[in-house]
Amino acid sequence: MKNKILIYSLFIVQLLNIPVFSQEIPHSVKNTGVYDFLDELANSKIIEINSAVKPYSRMFIAKRLQEADSLREQLNTRQLKELDFYLRDFGKETDKKEGERGRKGEGEKRNGFGGGWPESRLDLFFYKDSLFSLTINPIFGGELFTNSSGQATYWRNGLEARGYIGKWGFYASLRDNHEKPLLGKPEYLTQREGGSVKNGTDWSEMQGGVTYSWKWGNAGLVKDIQQWGNNYNGTNILGGHNPSFVQIRLNINPVKWFDFNYYHGWLDSRIVDSTESFWVTTSDGAEYRKVYHKKFQAANIFTFTPLKKLKISFGNSIIYDYDNINPAYLIPVFFYKSVDHSQTMGINNMNSQMFFDISSRQIKHLHIYAAMFVDEFSAERVTKDDEWNFISYKAGFRLSNFPVSNLSFTSEFTYTYPLTFQHYIPTITFESAKYNMGHYMKDNSREWYLAFDYKPMRAMNINLFFIDAIRGPDYTELGGSRVGNPPLETIEWHNSTVGIKASYQLINDLYTWVSAAYSEINGDTRWSPEYFYGYKTTLNAGVTVGF
Repeated sequence: MKNKILIYSLFIVQLLNIPVFSQEIPHSVKNTGVYDFLDELANSKIIEINSAVKPYSRMFIAKRLQEADSLREQLNTRQLKELDFYLRDFGKETDKKEGERGRKGEGEKRNGFGGGWPESRLDLFFYKDSLFSLTINPIFGGELFTNSSGQATYWRNGLEARGYIGKWGFYASLRDNHEKPLLGKPEYLTQREGGSVKNGTDWSEMQGGVTYSWKWGNAGLVKDIQQWGNNYNGTNILGGHNPSFVQIRLNINPVKWFDFNYYHGWLDSRIVDSTESFWVTTSDGAEYRKVYHKKFQAANIFTFTPLKKLKISFGNSIIYDYDNINPAYLIPVFFYKSVDHSQTMGINNMNSQMFFDISSRQIKHLHIYAAMFVDEFSAERVTKDDEWNFISYKAGFRLSNFPVSNLSFTSEFTYTYPLTFQHYIPTITFESAKYNMGHYMKDNSREWYLAFDYKPMRAMNINLFFIDAIRGPDYTELGGSRVGNPPLETIEWHNSTVGIKASYQLINDLYTWVSAAYSEINGDTRWSPEYFYGYKTTLNAGVTVGF
């Protein structure tokens, strides 16, 4: 009995003596301000980040801000104000506030509506003590578009909460979306968000999960989205534009030069399983009770840092449609294509992919990166003039704060060969809820992106951008051979857009923006909202609180 009491007491002591690294909750990639700021700091060699894998956790962001706080003499006036601005929010993760001022003692606690600590951000509700913390904030906002097609509107409302209990973290975000007309359907070539629409204009999105953390890693059961691959205008590995799905997630970072990420997800196939579906009798008569085929994905990515500021990442994934989870795909470090070949020999294999990413910030102010997504590869096709592998590649750079302070220039090129991200078996496509999980332009496409970003003051960005994107024939619709399909043989869709957008974060997580864009979109009318089709000058303004 005494031994049991001793063990229990040691457990309680350990639980109450929680170090700062023990709490991890992902922070939405839609909070573009803090992500852009971390990228800018990394480009200036102030901090180091692995920008191939997002979202970052709030603790990771807090630590990087603390690193910058210890090197304040290397920041310009605008960066110092922006650093203090974000420390008002993320400083709460580590009890370190703006400019390291207002440190809270171990025994103190703050709570209440509109609560917070001195010099911390304003929250609807905030509580924290040595064991437990809870933050609750509203989600609301909207935007208005106007052009020669008339007006388009979007607005959202909801609530988000996050908290920690010792080494456990939990978070939840519920948001109702209302858009008219719909601008983010699965078939559209757009980075705009979409979802499972009801009543023709509305959809709901629930995200959240539970995580457990330790000194060199964390794991969780979450319903969330993620982005894999360096980019400034849409990644070509995991784009993150699909609705969220449930997944088991694992991150391991045992040493500075190695980072590992894995997840196993339950995707939404939207393909009816006729053997499981059945008829039922309701008050309105007979109704067919549809049941979808099960669909899963396992993916991993290994990131190495052989030289300071140089990140090399590679990984693989597989999408499979067994009736139940295959335990082989729960093993995080496997090369899944090999596992698939051993288990489905002689029949149609599952849908597997490989990917590579390299990011260099070795030259101060300059970020150079490249990424490749390999859907299907044959060495024999490399030497043939009439056959092509199914790959997508991206390359680009961003020059920040040189030669002009607070100004950056970005150039990015993406090229995707036919049938990349596609599959002829509908239950194992690289999709969830019919949304492509790779690059937003899908296959057989090419995109140029150029941008100047100027930050005249804290949390304000003026973005001047140019996009030229084309897509060729959709060979999945035309049928025929899967090989020998010429890339961009004809241009079936073309988007050329130039615009300017000014955004400002008034207080933490409260964004407002205005933009004007001139676009010419022509070709296949199924791939663009009718609202934007043709020659359009579109004005846009909006405001949002929360994500």
